[in-house]
Amino acid sequence: MLTQKIKHFIQLVRQSLRGDEHDYTSGSIRQAIVLLAIPMILELSLESVFAVVDMYFVGHMANAEVAVATVGLTESMITIIYSIAIGLSTAATAMVSRRIGEKDPEAAARAGVQSIIIGVVAALVISAIGVFFAPELLGMMGAQPEVMAEGASFTRIMLGGSTVIVLLFLINGIFRGAGDAAIAMRSLWLASGLNIVLCPLFIYGIGDWEGWGLKGAAIATTIGRGSGVLYQCWHLFKGDHMIRFKRKYLQIDMKLIRSLIGIAWPATLQFIITSGSWIVLAWIVSTTGGTTASAGYQIAIRNVVFFILPAWGLSNAAATLVGQNLGAQRPDRAKKSVFLAAQYNAIFMAFVMLLFVFFPQPIIG
Repeated sequence: MLTQKIKHFIQLVRQSLRGDEHDYTSGSIRQAIVLLAIPMILELSLESVFAVVDMYFVGHMANAEVAVATVGLTESMITIIYSIAIGLSTAATAMVSRRIGEKDPEAAARAGVQSIIIGVVAALVISAIGVFFAPELLGMMGAQPEVMAEGASFTRIMLGGSTVIVLLFLINGIFRGAGDAAIAMRSLWLASGLNIVLCPLFIYGIGDWEGWGLKGAAIATTIGRGSGVLYQCWHLFKGDHMIRFKRKYLQIDMKLIRSLIGIAWPATLQFIITSGSWIVLAWIVSTTGGTTASAGYQIAIRNVVFFILPAWGLSNAAATLVGQNLGAQRPDRAKKSVFLAAQYNAIFMAFVMLLFVFFPQPIIG
């Protein structure tokens, strides 16, 4: 009996990673959660890899304290971009999943296109601010003079690449809403993998080339994320999936945009409040403890975020199930999906808590 359950679970994992199409408005809810959650958990865990990889490689530079503090302070500022991206992604997932549940993929695609238009406009504004005011933004975060001097180029490139950050989150939200969680996962595989390869090359160089130092980490990360966005766009416009974009959907629909913003702003505000506390803490540590304390805090918070993201993966699975089942006029099934996903999340976070309580040094080390 136990052997059969294990074999069945392994089969579900394989199906989820292959990206087989499923109707999530019927059948086993437990099975639906597994099929959606596994690629979503892997996707969000890989998103956290960007900061961890940057921290690891810049942490071995000659000016490690300055480099780590720069990466950490910049990532703290990028949480504002994450807030916008997550808010829009939440709105896109909600609307796309609802339309998919109604068996209307064309309306789902239209909603996806309009959410991308909003995301690009918002990201361009942030990019412009980041490019022109990078040193001033670091100063506002409480950065020491040496961090402002050596880290401005890193911050400028990272914030200048806000568009790819927003699109990577947002388009993955569209795929998740359509139940195509495996595509979202693969885009992060590509982006993270390329970042892991390019980061040490661009920082330290190869052969006679000495690399770009700290700035190289920002370039590698932006290129990695950009490759993931290109992969997503190829599947949106050329792929053979549940949702596919067409040129006629590019026309601006203000009514749909207002609906998306109405769904997005509460989620954005919620994440801004959460990330705002991280920014304030980063400012307090950097202004009171100096560069060394700031570097230590940033390493610790990256580990915490790495473990939290899988829990968001489970919540994203619940969001897709709720949207599709409400669209299919099955509210009872949507409610059951929420409670079951919450149970799984509670078990996972209890396990994470025990890890931090009993193994803090290996985790931070």
